[in-house]
Amino acid sequence: MVVDGASTDGTVDIIKSFASQLSGIAADSHLSGKCMKWRTEADAGLYHAMNKGLAMATGDVVGFLNSDDTFHDNRVLTRIAEAFEKGAVDCVFGNLVYVSHRNPQNIVRKWTGSPYRKGAFLKGWHPAHPTFYARTRLYERMGGFDTTFNISADFELMLRFFTQGNINSAYIPHTLVDMRTGGMSTRSLSNIIEGNRNVLRAFKKNGLKVSVLYPFRRLLPKAWDIIKNRF
Repeated sequence: MVVDGASTDGTVDIIKSFASQLSGIAADSHLSGKCMKWRTEADAGLYHAMNKGLAMATGDVVGFLNSDDTFHDNRVLTRIAEAFEKGAVDCVFGNLVYVSHRNPQNIVRKWTGSPYRKGAFLKGWHPAHPTFYARTRLYERMGGFDTTFNISADFELMLRFFTQGNINSAYIPHTLVDMRTGGMSTRSLSNIIEGNRNVLRAFKKNGLKVSVLYPFRRLLPKAWDIIKNRF
């Protein structure tokens, strides 16, 4: 499914061109067919749009592919499906690469994940949200994105799922998504600062005490990743 925020840059025409290739698709932004759902209308921001997508979802598993991001290869969805089939898994996640906004072939930074361990969030660990796929029933039980977080609502959601939901997760040791730089949380210094404030607020909301120095523990591994990929 596609959720579009009333774009005027030709996005809707692209959606329609793909929709017409699938059977059972209604040629209207508010109608859906058997194979695809899509909607284009103004929204109140990224996480409001994601919540609309959740409300439209009918499958057993939900994941998000943001604007300008792409799957790393044609095995991504197969790997995700296989991970869910292996056992009682509530969510899966994997690795991610940041690529240049102007040249997607240029890798700027690699995000290598690891399996979840209790207390890991307090040590700076968290999954790369673009690689995060969860069962629909988990959203039904734990709720969607908290739109009071204009930045980092994805972090709060994953923190809530892992620390409050007693869930089973699986780490996929492969790169799943190519993410272009310049996204909302890293677009400017002010956004980075606001994002880290929201992360601290996410801990407080979920009843977890964390040091005010936590943002440094979170950012240092990212800085190290950047250094490793430049030398």
